[in-house]
Amino acid sequence: MCGIAGIYAYKTNRPVTAERIKSMTDVMAYRGPDADGVFIEENLGLGHRRLSILDVHSRSTQPMASPCGKYHICFNGEVYNYLELRQSLATAEYRTSSDTEVMLHALMQKGLSAVQDFNGMFAFAYWDSTTKELYLVRDRLGIKPLYYVETEDGIVFASEIESLLKGLNKRPSLNRTMVPTYLRMGYVPGEQTMMQEVKRLLPGHWMKVHPSFGIKIEKYWDLTFQRSLNNNHHKKSEPELLEELRYLMLDATKLQLRSDVPLGVFLSGGVDSSAVVAMMHQLGIEKKSTFSVAWDLGPEFDETRYAREVAQQFNAEHHEYWMSARDFVDFLPQWIRHMGEPVTEAAAVSLYYIAQKARQDVTVVLSGEGADEVFGGYPIYAYFQWLHRYANLPVAVRALLDPCISALGPKWRKYVDISRQSLRSSYSGVSFYPESEVDWLLTPQARAEFTSNKHNAHYFLNQCYDVVQKEDIQTQMQYVDVKSWLVDDLLIKADRMSMAASLELRVPFLDHRLMEWAAALPSSYRLKNGETKYLLKKALEPWLPRSVLYRKKQGFPTPLKVLFRGELSNWVRDLLLSSKCLNRGFFDSVKIEQMLLEHQNKKRDWHRVLWLLTVFELWNQNYLDN
Repeated sequence: MCGIAGIYAYKTNRPVTAERIKSMTDVMAYRGPDADGVFIEENLGLGHRRLSILDVHSRSTQPMASPCGKYHICFNGEVYNYLELRQSLATAEYRTSSDTEVMLHALMQKGLSAVQDFNGMFAFAYWDSTTKELYLVRDRLGIKPLYYVETEDGIVFASEIESLLKGLNKRPSLNRTMVPTYLRMGYVPGEQTMMQEVKRLLPGHWMKVHPSFGIKIEKYWDLTFQRSLNNNHHKKSEPELLEELRYLMLDATKLQLRSDVPLGVFLSGGVDSSAVVAMMHQLGIEKKSTFSVAWDLGPEFDETRYAREVAQQFNAEHHEYWMSARDFVDFLPQWIRHMGEPVTEAAAVSLYYIAQKARQDVTVVLSGEGADEVFGGYPIYAYFQWLHRYANLPVAVRALLDPCISALGPKWRKYVDISRQSLRSSYSGVSFYPESEVDWLLTPQARAEFTSNKHNAHYFLNQCYDVVQKEDIQTQMQYVDVKSWLVDDLLIKADRMSMAASLELRVPFLDHRLMEWAAALPSSYRLKNGETKYLLKKALEPWLPRSVLYRKKQGFPTPLKVLFRGELSNWVRDLLLSSKCLNRGFFDSVKIEQMLLEHQNKKRDWHRVLWLLTVFELWNQNYLDN
């Protein structure tokens, strides 16, 4: 696990200096505190920071050159099946025992098609000095990040935005067309970012860069759901499917346990992280270190009893940490800087906290990200199915019921509003913000601007819906979440917060073989009779207690509602009503004052919207105002 950066001035042939590349890697030294390296070849520069996981010897320092010196690789991530690949490339001569060298030889022998053989998380640059072609590749599901900017000289790329900025001659500007998307989703999905010039290489894509044609981007993988996939899942019995699922989960976990440094598990006490511990036990791993974090604000924000139960069942060495409101406030500035993008994933602050604690004992942790998206783990999938049925009631019945339901309060009125819209108009991800909750805060000028560019803002989501438009509602929602919420919220959080603590985080449920298998399941195996993750839970019944498997989903709730009425009350008021914030011209000061007052007086819970605006303002101050 590392950080990469580079510049290729293919347009102007301007020489790239080692100092410029080193400035890009130094700013993210926490991603790789064990070693650093720079490779310069005239108008190309590659930089690397190394967190040593496999073959910790200095011989595996990057950028790594081929024996002939014609090819170089600069790699962030892990390819877990490197031992199997190494055997298949028997003619190669190896100088290390690292996965990086195996990747290099595979690329030399097979070209970019070798990527199809890689099982892991990765973002890498591969340089062919004979053809002067640069290749940038990102893993199938976007576990590892890769940002880039097209400049007047060529291209600048990096693992993190702050590193990218060090390679640019001028600071990027605000991408105003993406502001309404952020206000609807709490993050910016797809290729675009909140910075006008900064883009992401999408998951499952690679980029080719050469002076003769510039930049070419191609998709090499996508997650294909049931109808479009030629599979025989429908013909198999439930016991057969359970057997296959257990095999895939265990094999994915087995591969991701490969490490030359200490390893542990982030254990929340929920189904997915508990499953990781259970699978380690099934694989015969005797020494297991588990790490949990909770708030010291009462049982509503505490899952430690479930984590403790799982840890005791599997005889794990369990570590519990407690986070206070003061900790949350103190971590905010660092959190904003490390995230690089405005993302309203408040649990990321807690993850940053526990990552720093866990790093005292281990260098690698496993976690349960990804299971909810592909196995149908979010209750909102069931809610939208119910809303769809309600939307199809006769008009006369709706005319009678709508006023009655709306009268129950804002939450119920929101559901009525959603039922009147199409799925692609109403659902933009697990954490979506209904337009009615945010639009009323906008100034007239901002509302007019956002209305005029709404098509551009929602372009990526519409592309996702186009792919699965013939599928059922649940499948459409899951595909959108895999392509947006998972990649640009959860995985950004996982990568930035673990790497900020120099900790590698691995995600067994995002093994692409397991994801492909689960996506091919009929929807009824993902959500059955209101039970989320039905088949996954059935598969885990022999290993985990029902008190863990079938309890109400809690996630990791952050007490923002409490904080915005307590420790953060005056702070958030000063922030959102400051001249700096209001002069951006997006939000009406009178409306913000009203929202703050209603929340403080407990007339309405506005914590989600307050956090949405807070993150946006803090990000602007950190990345655009300086």
